[in-house]
Amino acid sequence: MSTKAAVYSVVKTIPKGKVTTYGQIARLVETGPRVVGKYLHQNKDPRAVPCHRVVHSDGTLADGFAFGGKDIQMKLLQDEGVVFRKNKIDLKTFGWVRT
Repeated sequence: MSTKAAVYSVVKTIPKGKVTTYGQIARLVETGPRVVGKYLHQNKDPRAVPCHRVVHSDGTLADGFAFGGKDIQMKLLQDEGVVFRKNKIDLKTFGWVRT
């Protein structure tokens, strides 16, 4: 499996209402967080690969969300029940780590 396919495979498993970080995905697929971001930016099917559920390690959103910017990403997450406090997500509450 290619690294890109591995990234997409992990992202597909993030449940609604949860988020994970670029770094967590990078550790799982043995690559760097920027590589993860690059592949998610190339995502052609955001319904199948819900890249809006991937955030920075401090719970903030990336400025370059490929499907309309971080305001759209925030709305998608809020629609799933994710709560923002001061434009951050509490990763202890809404974070997800694949085991």
